Amino acid sequence: MLHTTYISIGSNVGDKRAHLQNALQQLSEKIGRVSKVSPIYQTPSWGFDGNDFYNACVGLQTALSPTEMMQEILKIEVVLGRVRNSQKGYQDRTIDIDVVFYEDEIVKTDLLNLPHPLAHERKFVMQPLCDIAPSKIHPIFKKTVAQLNAQLKGDGMQISIEKLQNPNSNKDFSRFNYIAIEGNIGAGKTSLATKIAEDFNGKLILERFADNPFLPKFYEDNGRYAFPLEMSFLADRYQQISDDLAQLDLFKDFIVSDYDVFKSLIFAKVTLQHEEYKLYRKLFDIMYKEIPKPDLYVYLYQNTERLLRNIKKRGRDYEQKIPSEYLDKINNGYLEFIRTHKNLNVKIIDVSELDFVANANDYQKIIAEIHDF
Repeated sequence: MLHTTYISIGSNVGDKRAHLQNALQQLSEKIGRVSKVSPIYQTPSWGFDGNDFYNACVGLQTALSPTEMMQEILKIEVVLGRVRNSQKGYQDRTIDIDVVFYEDEIVKTDLLNLPHPLAHERKFVMQPLCDIAPSKIHPIFKKTVAQLNAQLKGDGMQISIEKLQNPNSNKDFSRFNYIAIEGNIGAGKTSLATKIAEDFNGKLILERFADNPFLPKFYEDNGRYAFPLEMSFLADRYQQISDDLAQLDLFKDFIVSDYDVFKSLIFAKVTLQHEEYKLYRKLFDIMYKEIPKPDLYVYLYQNTERLLRNIKKRGRDYEQKIPSEYLDKINNGYLEFIRTHKNLNVKIIDVSELDFVANANDYQKIIAEIHDF
């Protein structure tokens, strides 16, 4: 689950704009997806006699907890040249990164105070924050950011003509009509498709496997239930994709699904007897001609050991006896399909060592790979 957080960044040493841009890049890579970036404001130093600051505020979507996020921020400050010493009071600094809000959390620990205890008194925080989140309500004062900002004076504060570039501004999927996320059983295709739909305004199509009455029976008696299982999946996938792709959603930028209909043939080739497969293939070819093909086909590869761990972790009773040999055959079937379909726009991503659900950095790596491709 992603959480909305607002962060203030500032610098008053050297190339201040470059320091802020570097901080923004690090936040994108280590904390989460940057959704909003304020203008830069040039402001007098606050609380001490020093150079003018460049200040801005950033909105992010993160999977990290407040503590995890703060620990990463402290590391980022060190990487960007922040030096902390025992001298009391405020000092010049290459970069200063403060968490203003994390959802509506109220936290008081040695590491972190939320919301930031002084943000409501600082025009250089509230003004840029007002630019990106004016209706955000302070969880303690019960006033909006706009209301709190209106109470503050901005003596000597001026907006800068320099701007920051959102690292995620070009990471959208609106140039595609239809993206299919594929992978073996337990590869994480549903989780990734769901996250992409949520983060990039996509219409989500999820496979309705849970409603298939033949699936639990198949894992108990493969020979008896393989054909009705594959036929029921094919019919349902054909109907779902045909219906959902035909229904335009004016409020969504693209469609993303956690399967492509061709998976029906991949699984059928593994599970069906030779004569059954020949009949199935005839029916499949008729249906497949009528179905729109994805503009982008993302295949999530995971090694069999990791797949088995994922299957055990999610705890579906009927999946617990799936043999590793079956998963190997399915994976080989996908790779053969990709190899023989040269006209398909395919991106293979090895996620065997990634946890893109729990780790925001891993998730950003996958998004970056897709966009680089």
